[in-house]
Amino acid sequence: MAVHKLHIEEYDEIDYQLIAIHTSLEDFRLAYFINQNLPITLKKSNYNIQICNKDGETQFTRFIFEDEKTSVSWDLIQNRNDLLLSPQRVNQGLFAESKSKFSTKIYLLPEFKTVDYFLKIENDEVAIDVSKIMRQIKKIERISTVYSVDVEKIKSKNNLIF
Repeated sequence: MAVHKLHIEEYDEIDYQLIAIHTSLEDFRLAYFINQNLPITLKKSNYNIQICNKDGETQFTRFIFEDEKTSVSWDLIQNRNDLLLSPQRVNQGLFAESKSKFSTKIYLLPEFKTVDYFLKIENDEVAIDVSKIMRQIKKIERISTVYSVDVEKIKSKNNLIF
């Protein structure tokens, strides 16, 4: 009987680029302006990204475009979202009778708390000119900063598997 060994290094390869975007635009407006400036057509995905932590569960919006010609997949992902805390978790002690609702921020990548959105470009074999893409995105009004993220240094990169 033949023995087949699989090495974990084969599956740990990172085959995507990640661009951080700082902006005050809403997600749908940002997707629209990116579509205007890049040769892609981002569309809202029916499947949001769910993240659970000790405070609760939330969903991050996602816009996708899959280019069949080049086998490149584009994802525009929200990085922060509000989570409403349950009243029994917050209202204790002096404020136990309060009917106020409290919320907290949840981040897709907690080590990048100032980033509003990420543009994930997944490719197998096609060379992508990330600097050209960033120059095009910087032309959009109300975008303050755009930069490439070193994916190897992200601690919570499992949140980018979807």
